[in-house]
Amino acid sequence: MLYLLGVLVVFVGIAVSIALHEIGHLVPAKLFKVRVTQYMVGFGPTLWSRTRGETEYGVKAIPLGGYIRMIGMFPPRAGDGGRLRASSSNPLHLMVEQAREESLEEVGPGDEDRVFYRLPVWKRIVVMAGGPLMNLAISAVLITLLLTVQGLSVGTPTVSQVAACANTDVADEDCDGQPASPAAEAGFEVGDTIVSVDGTPVEDWASTTYAIQNAGEQATFVVERDGSAQTLTADLVLRERPLVTAEGEPVLDDEGELVYGEVGFLGASPTVVNEPQPLTSVPPVVGEMFTGTAGIVLTLPERMVDVAQAAFGAEERDPNGPMSVVGVGRVAGEVTHDGLNGLVETAQERFWLLVSLLASLNMALFVFNLIPLLPLDGGHIAGALWEGVKKTWARVLRRPAPGPVDTAAALPVAYAVALGLLGMTVLLIYADIVRPVQIG
Repeated sequence: MLYLLGVLVVFVGIAVSIALHEIGHLVPAKLFKVRVTQYMVGFGPTLWSRTRGETEYGVKAIPLGGYIRMIGMFPPRAGDGGRLRASSSNPLHLMVEQAREESLEEVGPGDEDRVFYRLPVWKRIVVMAGGPLMNLAISAVLITLLLTVQGLSVGTPTVSQVAACANTDVADEDCDGQPASPAAEAGFEVGDTIVSVDGTPVEDWASTTYAIQNAGEQATFVVERDGSAQTLTADLVLRERPLVTAEGEPVLDDEGELVYGEVGFLGASPTVVNEPQPLTSVPPVVGEMFTGTAGIVLTLPERMVDVAQAAFGAEERDPNGPMSVVGVGRVAGEVTHDGLNGLVETAQERFWLLVSLLASLNMALFVFNLIPLLPLDGGHIAGALWEGVKKTWARVLRRPAPGPVDTAAALPVAYAVALGLLGMTVLLIYADIVRPVQIG
């Protein structure tokens, strides 16, 4: 039941995100007096619709997208009013002219100044950018709630668990043939709060880890236990592990790879608490999510090759790689049902993890829709920007203003992109079924 609840929450969240994305287009279009004939969430057969004023609002059977229909999306071909050239034998020309004709069929008497292509460049950019910006706003709001209400998980220097033996699993109590962990041998107890390491005060687990990392083979700890200070000396076990900074960040080399070194192993785990963050922490987190998502989108062809190799071969899926809606739903269901390897257990923690997932999805919708290719919003924005450049150049050279950029001419590219997106979706769904991403 919990599994289905998680899937349902994410699918409803995706549907709401799509609906709000289209509202991001709808509101500025109506403000700029463009006639909008349809506002639809989903594709395929219409399940429900109502007409209010001049716009039909509805829901379709496949809730994996949406659209608004504005009259005059494509300008008429210069010199002929946009009439279909029946004499053309080029199928691409016929396809373009047919789309142009259909776009102009909805333009009735009195609508000449309410067509999309007649809007000033900046208004067209506002209309087309409104959808992606709505997704960015949703992502930012969800991240704000995560940081200010739930807070970030922070490790405190209070010990929550003491390893029984010197192995890598703190929770493993089977010490057959293994020595006791340095923490157990030194006399650490659950509830001890580490105050200093080798005379260096520590305030959180990041600074504690950094001090242990640089302590060598032995470290002296001052801990607070039952209101009194005690001194414990631990003979650390040296192991090859990733190095961290005093702030708890991993040390990276010039190529962005982890730097390893011999560091001390104590065998104690921190108590993790959620600390609400100030509003000033939101912009950096949103920026990091944006750059990370943009990095995935920019390397999408390479990542799709990796997905194909995993789907049809023996390789594991990249946990940070792309997933389909099926994969996202599966992750949501598993997290809601099983938690996340001891890190996410309570209902509250699972709820916030779903919120984080929806924030990431909306950031992905924002970045992906800005790709400057039709039929994506970024393609229309790029066309408007190009028209703005041409008109500005004409003014500089004191030449007559050029007409609207003929975005209909790019429809063959748009259809090719659409086919590519369909193929990518099919591959991701297949991979998410036969070799899903392993979480945790």
